[in-house]
Amino acid sequence: MKVWGAVVAILATLMVATLDSKIYRRCELARKLDKAGLNGYKGYTIGDWLCLAHYESGFDTSFVDHNPDGSSEYGIFQLNSAWWCNNAVTPTWNLCHMDCHDLLNRHLLDDILCAKKVVSSKRGMTSWDSWTEHCDGHDLSQWLKGCKMSVRIDSKIRQIHNSEPQI
Repeated sequence: MKVWGAVVAILATLMVATLDSKIYRRCELARKLDKAGLNGYKGYTIGDWLCLAHYESGFDTSFVDHNPDGSSEYGIFQLNSAWWCNNAVTPTWNLCHMDCHDLLNRHLLDDILCAKKVVSSKRGMTSWDSWTEHCDGHDLSQWLKGCKMSVRIDSKIRQIHNSEPQI
C-alpha cells in the first residue's frame, strides 16, 4: 500500500510540474541565462550553456530521463538524482539541497544555481557527456546568431546580430 501511495504522489507531482513546464526558444533562453550571470561563468559562454541545454533536454524544463543505474535526470540541464537533487526514490548526495521535481517547472533559478554547482566542481562542464560530445571544442557562436545580445568570448564582449540559424 505504501508503494502505491508513493507512486501516486510522484505521478501527481509530475503532472503539476508538467502544467508549469516550458520549452524555451533558443534566444529567449539565452537572455534568461545571460541575465542570471552565466555569460562567462567559470569560463563558459552562453553558447556552451545553450548547446548543453539543447542536447540534454531540447530546452524542455519538464524533461526527465531514467538511467540504467536507477537514478534519473531532471529539467533543462538534466541534473542527476544520485548527485544533485533528491527524487525520494534513489539514494542521493543531494549536493544542491533540493527536490528533483523542483527542476521541472519554467522557473529556472533553481536549475541555474544547481548547474553552477556542477560547473564549479572539478569536472566543470565535462560532467555532462553531451557537452563533451557536442559542444566542447566546437564553434558555439551559432547558438547566439539572431539573438541580438552581447556575449563574452575570451573576456571580451562582442555583439552578435546575424540571422537565425536552423538549429
